[in-house]
Amino acid sequence: MSTPTTLTNHQVRLASRPVGLPTRANWSFSSEPVAEPGPGGVLVKTLFLSLDPAMRGWMNEGKSYIPPVEIGAVMRASGVGKVIASNNPAFAVGDYVNAGLDVQEYCLIPEAQIKRSGMFKIDARMGLTSWLNVLGMPGMTGYFGLMDVGQPKPGETVVVSGAAGAVGQTVGQIARLKGCRVVGIAGGKAKCDWVVQELGFDACIDYKAGDVKAGLKEHCPKGVDIYFDNVGGDILDAVLTRITRGARIIICGAISQYNNTTPVKGPANYLSLLVNRARMEGIVVFDYADRYPQAIAEMAGYLKEGKMKSKEDVVDGLENFPETLLKLFNGENFGKLVLRVAKE
Repeated sequence: MSTPTTLTNHQVRLASRPVGLPTRANWSFSSEPVAEPGPGGVLVKTLFLSLDPAMRGWMNEGKSYIPPVEIGAVMRASGVGKVIASNNPAFAVGDYVNAGLDVQEYCLIPEAQIKRSGMFKIDARMGLTSWLNVLGMPGMTGYFGLMDVGQPKPGETVVVSGAAGAVGQTVGQIARLKGCRVVGIAGGKAKCDWVVQELGFDACIDYKAGDVKAGLKEHCPKGVDIYFDNVGGDILDAVLTRITRGARIIICGAISQYNNTTPVKGPANYLSLLVNRARMEGIVVFDYADRYPQAIAEMAGYLKEGKMKSKEDVVDGLENFPETLLKLFNGENFGKLVLRVAKE
């Protein structure tokens, strides 16, 4: 086995820590020859990369649930790719895999890092990009956040912000399948129409067009039993005014706050948790890694049966990574944001 000597790996590295929104100046582009995998190692050609709001947090220095990306390092990202060279019996040339591939064209994964990269074989017949959405990290986040933290019961009202995004679309569809009433919050008529007409939400509030509090009063007349929060800020505050006794609030993300140059704005209406004996709890998907197969099996079944949909917003070109990432923060993406790095 040998790797063609003509292969060059193009990479995107973190050049500096951004203040506010990242700009192209925060990134550097590098290239290096592609090396052969060592004993037990695997070489993967990156096909698609997942672009996620969490990436903004990884760019910041400071303690978090995962170490920050170091200055000069290739930007962290999960992706799907194809094995093009292997010295590992668990992965054959031609296998499709999901793994932490980072923002680059090729990823050389030594044997010692295979488990840490989370690499596993995937069924390409399910659609490669779905493995970065419903069957990938966003799907796992939505599934375990709703099912383990939210603990939905049939008949309850579930509200999810960022409803047309990667995590939100999964949460809403699972809640519906579990017998809940589902109300989304999204930006723009097209997104709201899509989650109602295509995903089966009972209603969707367009935060760009009107008063979120008024929308919640209209569509959640008996209150909100579960709120899956992807945005934080004013929308979290608005939902807290409508929660029921014993409500569960799942804190998944706060995209409205990630690019602040001032301190993060916390919930002003948090005393509603006290009055309603409610619970607010965070979800970090890595805590459930040993149970991913369970969630994947269940949701793959839903996809095959046509009970769930997986919508991705695919943008072409590694060189477009800096600008594509910004789509997450200005609400331009419609569905799970994915960067196509290469065709097969």
